[in-house]
This record gives sequence, structure tokens and C-alpha cells, in this order.
Amino acid sequence: MRTAPTSSTWRLSDAAHALQPSAVRNILQLTQNPEVLSLAGGLPAPEAFPVEALAEASARVWRDQAHRSLQYSTSEGLPALRQWVADHLRAQGHRVQAEQVLITTGSQQGLDLLGKVLIDPGQPVCMGSPTYLGAVQSFSPYRPQWLAWRPDHAVPPQARLAYAVPNFHNPTAHAMGLAERLACVQQVAQAGVPLIEDDPYGALWYDQPPPPSLASLAPDDVVHLGSWSKVLAPGLRLGFLVCPASRMDTLGHRLLLAKQGADLHTSTFDQALVLSLLQQGFSLEGHLQQVRARYRQQRDAMAQALQRHMPPGWHWALPEGGMFFWVQGPPGTCTTALLPRALAQGVAYVPGAAFDLPQPGRAPADAPSAHCMRLSFVTLGPQAIDEAVRRLSQALIPLGDVSCSSP
Repeated sequence: MRTAPTSSTWRLSDAAHALQPSAVRNILQLTQNPEVLSLAGGLPAPEAFPVEALAEASARVWRDQAHRSLQYSTSEGLPALRQWVADHLRAQGHRVQAEQVLITTGSQQGLDLLGKVLIDPGQPVCMGSPTYLGAVQSFSPYRPQWLAWRPDHAVPPQARLAYAVPNFHNPTAHAMGLAERLACVQQVAQAGVPLIEDDPYGALWYDQPPPPSLASLAPDDVVHLGSWSKVLAPGLRLGFLVCPASRMDTLGHRLLLAKQGADLHTSTFDQALVLSLLQQGFSLEGHLQQVRARYRQQRDAMAQALQRHMPPGWHWALPEGGMFFWVQGPPGTCTTALLPRALAQGVAYVPGAAFDLPQPGRAPADAPSAHCMRLSFVTLGPQAIDEAVRRLSQALIPLGDVSCSSP
């Protein structure tokens, strides 16, 4: 029996109203047309996924541990996988034990858990601007006060956390030098504020490895986040969080409780799959060398295409790693207003204003990064990159009706 429709309104929480949309996800919906060449999403090249090795690992899991891999598991993650993470990080200079590692459902979950246990409404959170959209989405339900912050500048002692992407930043591709890293960890230590080091791109260097991680420089002050999304495949949804050893009884315990409330544990099967891959015959470093070679070629193709096609007044730097070019337009340009024209030309990108920290009532044209755009170079091949940039250049000429004063 169907009930009569009701006119009452279900009341949503203040946290629900604080949720932020993802400009990248919205733009990706517009690029479903196969004729649109997308430079928008930071989607790893599917050709780089280790499909055969994963298939072999999957067969081993089904053969040797099918029942166990389909069962509930511990919230912390599989002990052997946590040990692998600890061993891998120690080889990079970290001081970490397996007990400090929490396996997460992508590093995105790590951000959400940290927001849940560290942020109270109205309390300051220090982040760069522009910054990673996913971090803003994760922290927004906890209704912080957003503070634009440079990692080598002072941190207010009342801040609940500081957030940094030191390696090949999303969206700017900036890589912090050693002096900047040392200044960053010194500032958070002086303020007594936890520093969140988000490092999904550290293995994707093309010229030389980045300096030591923030967590290796200040192990008592930094929570380190890592992910297999960029180095293996994002569909696995596997990441990890490393809590400082000195904070395990406080922060570590609360993060575990938050994890239990979120999803009990990360997929047992996916953990077993990746563990089988890493432990039996698969060379992660050999795989990364191939990925880096592919992405270096695509980065260079985009650099050449930008040089060949972009009109005067647009500037960019060659990224040393990661997935993105951060392209800056002439003063007064509004890349949000320009996007419909680019889509009409058959190319997509993410406007820079999408990455600036939220400010209620501010129009995209008034955002500090309104004249910028983020271009991803890892999804398309070199020829498609050249064509995409050519189409983009056509959308940029003339610029007269896409200024920040445009409606």
C-alpha cells in the first residue's frame, strides 16, 4: 500500500549543509562525450596499470586464501600489509613500525578520519591556497575556519591542523625544497599543531627524487598519508596513514575508532590482492620506472604542445613530477568563464578558482586563482595531448569576452 506524499521537509545536519561539491567531478561528467579530450581529471593512464600481475595475484588469492580474503578483518588492516608499508617507508628514511600504520580505503579516507578527530566547528585549519580539492571536501563537514597558509610561514597555535602536499602539489605541481621542508616542520613544532603530509605523488618524479619527507624530518609532529592509487591503480581504493609513535595512545586510538565507525575495515580482498602482488615476484620499483618513463614522455609532449600552441600572455613551469601543469593566464582572465568555450572546442580542463579555499559569497571570477587552469598530462597519449592543447588555444583567442567582468 502506497502512502500519501508528505509536505514535510526532512532536516539535514549543519555538517551536511557544509559539504562541498567537487568541481573536478562535475567537469568529468561533462567530458563523457567521446569527442571531448579531457585534460581535467587526474586519472592515471590505464595502460600503466599492472593488469597481468594483478590478475596473477588475484588467482593466487582465490586459490590459497579465498575464504579468509572474503571474511571480516581487523580495522587496522592486514598485519603483513602494514609491515610491508613500514618496511617500505623505513627504506625511504622514515622511522616507523607496523603498529603505527592504519590501512585506509584510499588516502582520501585518511583525510576524512583526521578531520573527524581533529577539527571542531569554527576552529582554524591551515592549508595552502590553491590546494587539493579532496582535502577541502573531507574537512568541510567539520566546518573549520579556513586559513590560507604557506608551509614555511608561522602556524597559529590555535589551529587544529596544518595540511601540506610537499611532492608535486595538486594543482600547482610545486615540489618543496629541503629548506622549505625544514622551515615547515619547524613552524608546526613551535606551534604544537599536527601537520598532515599528503603524499600521493612522491614516487612520480621525472628528473630526480624529491627531498626527504616531512614525516622523516619530524616524526613526532607529522601524520603521513600514502596511497596505491597513483602507483598501481585507483580502483583498488587502498591507502595508508602513519600516526606518530608518540601519539598512538591519543590520536592513533581515536583514528582507529573513527575507522571502525566509518567502514569497520578496508576490503580484505583488496588488501590480500595487493599484498600478494607485492610479496611474490612483482617489482614495484621496476613498475614505477616504466610509469615514470611513460609520464615523463607525456609531460614533455604537453610542454612542447603548450610552447607550440598557446597564445602570448600564458605562462607555466615544467613540473618535476606528479600529473599536472599549472597554467597562468593574463591578468583579468577568468578561466571559469572560459570553460564553456573550451568544451565547445572539444577540450576540458579545471579552472583555477576551483582550488582556492572556500569563501562564502565569492564569485569564481574574484578568486585568487581565477586566471589559472590545471591541465593533466597523464591520461592522454602524446598525439592526443597535442590536439587537446591546440583546441584549447583556439578557445583562448580572442580573450575579450572571458574576462573576470563577464557574467
